[in-house]
Amino acid sequence: MASSHSSSPVPHPSSGGSEGIFRKDRDLSSRHYRPVHSLPDVCPKEPTGEAARVLCEGPSVVADQHRWTVYNSKVNLPAALNDPRLAKRESDFFTKTWGLDFAETEVMPSFYLPNITKEHFGPYLQETAQREKIHERCKSICSNKDELDHTYYLVLDSKINIWLKQIFMKPDFALDDPTTFHAVLPWSHFNSAGGKSSRDMASSRLLQEKLSHYLDVVEVSIARQISLRSEAFFHAMSSQHELQDRLTETTRAVAVLRGRAAAIERIMCEGPLRALRQALTRSNCARLHNKLKLMAAVHQSQPTVQLLLSTSEFVGALELIATTKEVLQLELQGIHSFRHLGSQLCEMEKLIDKMMVGDFSMYSRSDLNRSLEDDGQVMEKDRLESLVFGLLRQRKLDFLDIYSDEMILAAKSIVTQSVVDSVSQIEEIDTDIVTKLADQMRLMTFPQWFELLKSVFENFILFLKRIKVTLSVVRNVVLEALDSNQKSRLLERAAAGGLTEAPGTPLNQEEAELAYLTHEGLFISDALNDAQLHLGASTGQEQSSTVGPRQALSRMDGCGSDSASGTTESSTSREHAFQPGGAAISSSEDLMPSDLELGRVANNIQELLYTASDVSHDRCVKVLMARAKDGSLERLSSAEFVFLSQAVEGFVRDTEKLCCRRSVSLRGALQSQANRFVHRFHEERKTKLSLLLDNERWKQAEVPAEFQDLVNSIADGRITLPERKPQGTEERKPSDYLHIDGQKYAVVGTVLLLIRIFLEYCQCVNDIPSISTDILTRLSDLLKHFNSRSCQLVLGAGALQVVGLKTITTKNLALASRCLQLVVHYIPVIRAHFETKLAPKQYSVLRHFDHITKDYNDHIAEISAKLMAIMDSLFEKVLSKYEVKAPMPSACFRNVCKQMAKMHEALYDLLPEEQAQMLFLRINASFKMHLKRQLARLGVHHDGGPQHGLVTVDVAFYTENVQSLRALEKLDLNMAEIWEQKR
Repeated sequence: MASSHSSSPVPHPSSGGSEGIFRKDRDLSSRHYRPVHSLPDVCPKEPTGEAARVLCEGPSVVADQHRWTVYNSKVNLPAALNDPRLAKRESDFFTKTWGLDFAETEVMPSFYLPNITKEHFGPYLQETAQREKIHERCKSICSNKDELDHTYYLVLDSKINIWLKQIFMKPDFALDDPTTFHAVLPWSHFNSAGGKSSRDMASSRLLQEKLSHYLDVVEVSIARQISLRSEAFFHAMSSQHELQDRLTETTRAVAVLRGRAAAIERIMCEGPLRALRQALTRSNCARLHNKLKLMAAVHQSQPTVQLLLSTSEFVGALELIATTKEVLQLELQGIHSFRHLGSQLCEMEKLIDKMMVGDFSMYSRSDLNRSLEDDGQVMEKDRLESLVFGLLRQRKLDFLDIYSDEMILAAKSIVTQSVVDSVSQIEEIDTDIVTKLADQMRLMTFPQWFELLKSVFENFILFLKRIKVTLSVVRNVVLEALDSNQKSRLLERAAAGGLTEAPGTPLNQEEAELAYLTHEGLFISDALNDAQLHLGASTGQEQSSTVGPRQALSRMDGCGSDSASGTTESSTSREHAFQPGGAAISSSEDLMPSDLELGRVANNIQELLYTASDVSHDRCVKVLMARAKDGSLERLSSAEFVFLSQAVEGFVRDTEKLCCRRSVSLRGALQSQANRFVHRFHEERKTKLSLLLDNERWKQAEVPAEFQDLVNSIADGRITLPERKPQGTEERKPSDYLHIDGQKYAVVGTVLLLIRIFLEYCQCVNDIPSISTDILTRLSDLLKHFNSRSCQLVLGAGALQVVGLKTITTKNLALASRCLQLVVHYIPVIRAHFETKLAPKQYSVLRHFDHITKDYNDHIAEISAKLMAIMDSLFEKVLSKYEVKAPMPSACFRNVCKQMAKMHEALYDLLPEEQAQMLFLRINASFKMHLKRQLARLGVHHDGGPQHGLVTVDVAFYTENVQSLRALEKLDLNMAEIWEQKR
């Protein structure tokens, strides 16, 4: 097959043959074999005519006996296609089963066959052209076999020829047909009514002779055909003899070849094979010697492990145990003297686990409970790293729980020791009588307890720093182990990629050697072990830090404990191991934890730092709540609570910066105390404000200079209480009004104190930002309380009973309105201040100020309406008695102008000029409405009559008096509206 692809398919004339037979060129690579010469044709003269056509089209039984031919077919495809039993011809015989594209599918050209064109046959046609001309000339001269047969048949009797053609040459010839049977055997000629006669007998003999004649004719034809093929028969016999001779020659050649092969095997193979066996025997002896040395090294492993444990070299001992166990599994498997060594090593490994856990617990206790004044360095860093690496190697991943338990106990002892140290310095507290720490803390004064709290905070900061440094060392060990695992995995993948990409590696050579030795039956187990060792060596371990089990034990045997402890840095990844049964398996459990487990340990280290922060906060909460149990924290002054809040906030910020953890327990406890403090703070000021309002007589108060300075500082953007200044020699006089933004505010004393109170709320928010929302709610409640209570006292006339006022005058109403306007002026300032202290998600609480502003404006509008109602009732009462008659001006108008002057005198010094003008415009509108009604009732019209003239005099008097009042000179009274318009 290979030579057929490599040789050219183009035929060339053979140079050695006289007949010009065309053959393919043979492949030069097959020069080791003799060329096979084709045998001569055993049938050079093929039959012609119908017989020749049948012989040429049909397959050869001899030549085609080893391939499939039509003779192997179980179904005749033409017969199936032309089955007469079908109702109609199945036109879709192929497509109905195999798809519509079956008949039209193009066959892909073969890649192994070249494209043959007419030019390839050019040399052959040129070679055979002359022979073809000779053949055509011979055909024209000599008649063919068909003409000779035709001439032969013409010689026969024409009657016989015609009878044969009419009966025997019919295509539907069948003797079972009665007509055909009677035509061949005309028995009707012999059957007569009178029985058999001599004539019938003669006819029977004549028929017999006729049939015998026909038989002779067929025999003569057969003999002639045989005579035509006689030359071919003789040629076939001669070919058989030549074939026998060649087979005999081939047999002799095969015998010679076998003899030479036996000589080659005897001379060239037996000696090298003997040398190979001897080399293999020497290799086995060397391997046995190495195993004995390895057994000696393994025998010394237990004493070495004991020596390492005596010096607390846990990691080195574990490495030595693991290496010894691996050697027992890989190279010393089945050694009877070591049958108990594996279980002994496992027991020693369990003992080492317990020792490491106990040592780590002892280290944690001593590290966490040592003096906090020591430097921030890690205690015995090498010991800690060795313990952590050993615990990781043994998959003791819960060692952080041990550290967590010790950390909680250390935190408790820190608080206890701090309280004991503080109480020991206070002589007033007898520790023999008061034994509980909480009771001792409650007996301290606030400055003493506050110093204790700051001391606890400082100790916990040092405590957290020590924990963070220790955990950072543990985390570095975990990350180093994780990095080592990843590097080993990358090297293994690189080695595995090299094995798959390089088919000519020594591993394939080992497989070939293993196959040979298996065939020879020599040292099969050792060859298998060698192949596995080569496979493990080619896996790709780290050359700088990895040693094999044999080399590790050898180094241990030569170097003692130093080399054994040096194996701490060796890689712990093993690719293959052997089960006790001897089957090679891949190691299902690595010594080191997986990457996922190491990642979880690293996360747990961070979580442990968070836990340390939470524990510290929880212990501080205990200290805080122990002090707050009797309500002493609620009774603190604002300054003291601010100091406490600042200390707690500072500790919380330090722990958040140190541990990156926002602990909420201490903030929550402080918030709870702040809520209680705010409640007490608010109740005190609300009670104070209620007392001030209940004693307020609603008279204009003088404004001290300190209050003017206070509002000036607010205008400058300082929303805080000013520091108390020492009283100087000069005392500034108080003023009558409070000057704010160019306006004068006449106020009562309660409002001045209210300004200071809400500044105290703002100052409290500055000091304690965490209570902003609570303070805002309480401040809004305070402002609502002032609004509602002042409304009850002034508009509701509650001051008559509470304070004992005789009546609520217009001056009281105007003064209350002006006080409310002052509060409304400061509400946006307070809102802006609180907005800077709130988070964006808390802005919704600012809507309280919008509600308060609306309530205050409604109250101011009600006071203004009350003033209007007073004058309106006066106008209605006075003008209902008005009569248009002399003398002028009338007494009614004089009374109205007098009351207007009193109203102006009461309001002028209290209300701004614009508000006074607006109020008197509304009062004038009310006066015009009542005067218009009275004139309509009296029937006085704007007709220029005497009554019209009298009314005009009164109106002029009214206008002159009103415009003579201060700030009302330019007031447009529009008195023409008192007259009804004529329709």
